[in-house]
Order: sequence, then C-alpha cells, then structure tokens
Amino acid sequence: MHEWTPSNKLIRLAIALVWLYQGFWCKVLGGIPRHEAVIASVPFIGSAAGRSALIALGLLECGIGLWVLSGRWMRQAAIVQTALLAGMNACGIIWAAHLIPDPAGMVLQNFTFLLLIWIATEDRQHAVRV
Repeated sequence: MHEWTPSNKLIRLAIALVWLYQGFWCKVLGGIPRHEAVIASVPFIGSAAGRSALIALGLLECGIGLWVLSGRWMRQAAIVQTALLAGMNACGIIWAAHLIPDPAGMVLQNFTFLLLIWIATEDRQHAVRV
C-alpha cells in the first residue's frame, strides 16, 4: 500500500502563492499598510524611503515566488528564503515589535513555512535519486 504524499509541484505552488501574495498584494499594492510602517521603523531605511523599500522588497518576494514555481535550484532557493525570512523576522522584532500584532505567532508561522520550503527541497532531491 502506497502512502499518499502531496506532489512536489503542489507544494511549490503553495510556497509560491505565499510569496506572491505577500510580495504583490501586501507590499507592492499596499494591501496591508502596517507593512510600510514596519519597514520604515528600520533605522537605516526610515519613513522617507519606507514606501520605495517596501515595493523593492515586494518585488523581491514576487521574484522568489516565480523562482520557486520554476523548480530550479531549489536548495539555493530554500537558503535565500530562509535568510530573507530570518532577516525580516529579526528586523521586525528588533525595531517594530509594537507594530506586529502577534510576534510569536509570526515567528511560528514563518518557521512552519520554512519547514514546507525545506520539505520541497528534500522531496526534489529524493525524486532525483530514485
């Protein structure tokens, strides 16, 4: 009896959709205004460059979403995603914890998201070996 496991493409689609939602809707289109306040709280960015930095970050996140959809260089993509999420979480907690409704929940959700990202990487490696 074979145990059902989700396909690698479905996992990659789910990961990509999170990046595209967060990048395009939340940041580029400004769907969650709190994101601009969070990024503006970073001392070397500030409020004057906050919107531009937010759009740049949103476009980067959209690029990551497309990268994940491509299925290419998944280990490198996982490393980039891990570094970006760790950096964003750390900066948010250090400089803007008062703007984040549930910092512990944010970290837990992003940890879970990273587990899915690394599972997609491992699934691809096993598929190549088999």
